[in-house]
Amino acid sequence: MRKLMFAVGGSLILVAPMSHADVVGFGASVSYWDSDLSGKAATNNDVVDVENDLNLDGDSNTNASLYLEHPVPVLPNVRLGYTLVEQSGRGDVGLTGFDGVTGEVQSDLDLEQLDLTLYYEVLDNWVNLDLGLTARDLSGELLVKEAFTGVPSSETSIDAVIPMGYLAARFDLPFTGVSVGAEGNFISFDGDSLHDFNAYGQFDMALVQFRAGYRRMSIDYEDGNDRFDVEIGGPFVSAGVSF
Repeated sequence: MRKLMFAVGGSLILVAPMSHADVVGFGASVSYWDSDLSGKAATNNDVVDVENDLNLDGDSNTNASLYLEHPVPVLPNVRLGYTLVEQSGRGDVGLTGFDGVTGEVQSDLDLEQLDLTLYYEVLDNWVNLDLGLTARDLSGELLVKEAFTGVPSSETSIDAVIPMGYLAARFDLPFTGVSVGAEGNFISFDGDSLHDFNAYGQFDMALVQFRAGYRRMSIDYEDGNDRFDVEIGGPFVSAGVSF
């Protein structure tokens, strides 16, 4: 992880003088992400399949972002992003159980992340390319309990601030207001990995931007005796403003 931080940080220093915004720009957006969950969670050497054993389904996803770009050389632009995934379901872990809980279970999963991204515009014309570094405050909690009595119960959790590389590219079709792009955050270190990518089409109308695309997030992370190895993916739509 430390090597990745040095590599990305060194790249940022190299590209910093190359490109910057001509004026101050600000934007914000909110989105709806229709996501599905798959993978496994583990605690105290017990493993459960979150899709097949717990039948977790998407209840709600909250996604929002904002950014600030400026013409000051060397200083990076700033982007904030927030994602909250809440899923629940009723499943059956059988007689072998999971972390002391057996039979029919009620489960709730909350995954929350707050991103602070510092980035530079390497290219800023009909081809747009941003390169940066993200600090992701990631927290997750999976609560599994006996369906009818609520006891016994099991809690699997992670809580960490993780550095990630950031890359974004967009291609504008001249005179149409239409563009296509992709962006993502990524890191792999010592058996843990996080990847969060999306690809989209965008339409700009005056100050308003509309996007539709596909987002996929992969979390393989261990925190003490607890581990999440899950993937969340599905289509999204968003609306935003840009000044």
